[in-house]
Amino acid sequence: MNRTHKIKLEKEYCDSVYYGDKTFEVRYNDRGYQKGDLIRFIPVDGIYNITHPINDKEYEITYVHSGFGLNEMFVVLGIKEKKDEHNTERD
Repeated sequence: MNRTHKIKLEKEYCDSVYYGDKTFEVRYNDRGYQKGDLIRFIPVDGIYNITHPINDKEYEITYVHSGFGLNEMFVVLGIKEKKDEHNTERD
């Protein structure tokens, strides 16, 4: 069963993730991230939550990299925006 993780994202990275330029996250693996899990980002400016269009988006974990080249407690997550299946255009 896929889980949804609510994780903080510093404001300096919000635009890059929102516009699809940053398609990965390096995270401490305290949640057991798995391919197929979902992420909802909580934009923050230091310690305070802020408003950003990313608040309304959901991202799917498409790949989990651990080991080779990383501290054993960290992972690199491949992410992509999860599109709303009910709002797809029809030909």
